[in-house]
Amino acid sequence: MPHNWIMGPYHMTQAKPNQKEKTAIPRVLLAADRSSSGKTTITIGLLAALITRGYNVQPFKVGLDYIDTSYHSEITGRRARNIDGYLMDKNAVLDVFTHACEADGSTDIAIIEGVRGLFEGFESFTDLGSTAQVAKQLDCPVIFIINARSITRSAAAIVNGYKSFDTDVNIAGVILNNVGGGRHAKKAKEAIEHYTGLPVIGIIPRDNSMQISMRHLGLVPALEGRRRVEDFNERIGAIENIITKGIDIDRLIEIANSARPLEKPKESIFVPRSFKEKRPTIGVALDEAFNFYYHDNIELLELAGADIKYFSPIHDTHLPDVDGLYIGGGYPELFAAELEANVSMRNDIKEASAAGLPIYAECGGLMYLTGKLTTGVKGKGTYHMADMPESTYEMVGALPGHSLMGYTRVVSYNIGTLEMDTVIGKIGNSFKGHEFHHSEIVDLPSDARFAIKLSRGTGIIDGWDGLTVNNTIGSYAHLHGVSYKEFAESFVDCVRG
Repeated sequence: MPHNWIMGPYHMTQAKPNQKEKTAIPRVLLAADRSSSGKTTITIGLLAALITRGYNVQPFKVGLDYIDTSYHSEITGRRARNIDGYLMDKNAVLDVFTHACEADGSTDIAIIEGVRGLFEGFESFTDLGSTAQVAKQLDCPVIFIINARSITRSAAAIVNGYKSFDTDVNIAGVILNNVGGGRHAKKAKEAIEHYTGLPVIGIIPRDNSMQISMRHLGLVPALEGRRRVEDFNERIGAIENIITKGIDIDRLIEIANSARPLEKPKESIFVPRSFKEKRPTIGVALDEAFNFYYHDNIELLELAGADIKYFSPIHDTHLPDVDGLYIGGGYPELFAAELEANVSMRNDIKEASAAGLPIYAECGGLMYLTGKLTTGVKGKGTYHMADMPESTYEMVGALPGHSLMGYTRVVSYNIGTLEMDTVIGKIGNSFKGHEFHHSEIVDLPSDARFAIKLSRGTGIIDGWDGLTVNNTIGSYAHLHGVSYKEFAESFVDCVRG
């Protein structure tokens, strides 16, 4: 099983016209009746089992989650991609899917992990932004996962309800999770197959080995787990073993092979630019504190003409020689003491910002660039909080403000427009993105400048986001380069300039 957390360079091949071209990619989508039904652990185990069998597996995640994809990439050795029907139109979904299946070598099978319940999405009366929408856009067979704890015959009613709700969604098989024993499994399986006509291809027992550590933004990221959890390999291996025993993998592969040839996108965003000047270098923060990046964003920066150099705000004492910085999201609040202790790195970044180096920071990166970070704030509550002491830490100070970790919880799509020229785009550019955080920025000066006005979302203050000083911008908005197409070329052009 591969143990390298991949964020390396990409293959850069010129896209060809393919309006009528089709590609046969075996694929299956793992969906569920609701959140916390076991999609992620089942997906992790299935990916590991397929890799053990020698398959080249391309993983995907519906929605904008960073952490699930970190496990997908860790296990398969390929760059997991996110697909979101609200941010992306059908052509973009096809583009991400077909490109990913070619970019890291040939793909034997694609495994797509859904998000929340099968039909949960942006609206009440359409499937916009849902797992079901992606299943239809990719003409993909669905394996339906049910948390079967305490139900048997009722499981058949649940499956029939989902099966009949939208007949354009091809539910091709069922996996029962959290099954209590042989009698429980027999009754539920017989009822489902009798009343729905669908095969039950997996029965996963109730087992503590299927649990992965959680915290306030979800699972512990794979990179952190690899470095800090002593029995990380054993945990993944235990999950793989349960899945291998519980799921008829041959039947799942048969279902994946039944997927019809898929039409390739009419045009692709994954096309390299070429220019005669030296390629600029963008430094990307990557360590336990900062690892929330979409692989597509990194690739698009490379295709736009940049070289990528990774560095660690925790472990490296100084910035590398770079022409710009990209500091993504993550968990700076859990590593605040280590970040504070690295005074030389904080000083380097502050000085680079003051000198005008283009810097783009998202969420956790924004918090790191403010003056201070306080954890364990009294009266703020502990919404699924990881264990954080009550303390205040010095951060970079390239941006004004004081970051507070606490009860504030924002999970939302957002829509924004640039109100000034920035390192990530020109005035008037608009985007759809998302924000997911438990922090807030306070003690902002009256003359603080914001580059982004949100028409949907929360942002930093009063619907404003994109706190800006010199060529440094930090925002709670997470951008996906396939959705906000100006991102990569704008950032690279600014860095070149």
